[in-house]
Amino acid sequence: MLIEARRSQLIVIDLQERLLAAIPEAPRAVARTRLLIEAARALEIPIAVTEQYPKGIGASAPEIRDALPASATVHEKITFSAAADQSFADHVAAGRQDGRDQIVICGTEAHVCVLQTALGLRALGYPVFLVSDAVASRDPASVDCARERLVQSGCIWVNAEMVVFEWMERAGTDLFRSLVKLIK
Repeated sequence: MLIEARRSQLIVIDLQERLLAAIPEAPRAVARTRLLIEAARALEIPIAVTEQYPKGIGASAPEIRDALPASATVHEKITFSAAADQSFADHVAAGRQDGRDQIVICGTEAHVCVLQTALGLRALGYPVFLVSDAVASRDPASVDCARERLVQSGCIWVNAEMVVFEWMERAGTDLFRSLVKLIK
């Protein structure tokens, strides 16, 4: 199954400044997430951001906040699974009613909030794509463990370039020329 821009929702999970400080792969995850956000903006793909207990962990990292379009929604949560948060679940369901049933997920931590959100959305029948180079945990072994469990559960493991090129569908367009600069 290809990832289609007209069917996608981008979900950015808990890329919060204080949490990122403890994650060795955070710079890569943030950079690849910014690429996804820029592509989603250009293609008018809805973006939702979650923040786990922002009063304690802080808001999303400035690099993420600054890249978001005004249309992006930010959901504060205390559940590890964003799918278990009613406001977030309603938001994603509204997207599904508009034909946006494919969920592209990036964020932290792979083995906690990313995993539980992805499994929750799979249980609700969504095709879920996890962006490998935009997902991280404090311990890289936790990412490996999460990947194995998620794939066994029917989620699809991809990378940021796969997502962006599938969203674009073709070369030779102004959109392609603008986004390919971000990839190089």
